[in-house]
Amino acid sequence: MRGMGTAEQTCQATRIVDRVFSVKTVEELTARFRAEGLRVTPQRQVIFRLLQGNGAHPTVESLYDAARSDMPTMSRKTVYQTVHDLEAMGEVTLLDLGTGSVRVDPNVDDAHHHMICTRCGAVRDVFVDVADVRLPADGGFAVESVEVNFRGLCDECRDREAHAEPAQFVS
Repeated sequence: MRGMGTAEQTCQATRIVDRVFSVKTVEELTARFRAEGLRVTPQRQVIFRLLQGNGAHPTVESLYDAARSDMPTMSRKTVYQTVHDLEAMGEVTLLDLGTGSVRVDPNVDDAHHHMICTRCGAVRDVFVDVADVRLPADGGFAVESVEVNFRGLCDECRDREAHAEPAQFVS
């Protein structure tokens, strides 16, 4: 607080990241599945390949669509089972961001939050220090984790909106 010499000033750092590449390689995930006693099928290896280096928080449905283009016999159940197995092993986090689709977050190494574009649905990681956020002690609730989601327009959608032609009304 300004003007009060005894108050401590803090600065919160925010870092926005477009891509985080922390999903293991196809070979590493194959070895991990085998070590866990899980079957490694060609279908699962297609999913591993789609996730490797993919920091865009893909929806499970988009993974399914992409996997079917590589392997038309891919089942939706296989995609969901594989991402749930990866989540159980701590390799990904499955997100419900209120968009109607489950998304796969490959960034399991760094505590972070998300920015969600309300127009195109893009999801980006944002590193915000929320350590100072506190609930009242008498709230009757024990917090186990905190998820902060920022909603708005991404740069691309904001730029498109700024350059869009105004709507013409015909009378």
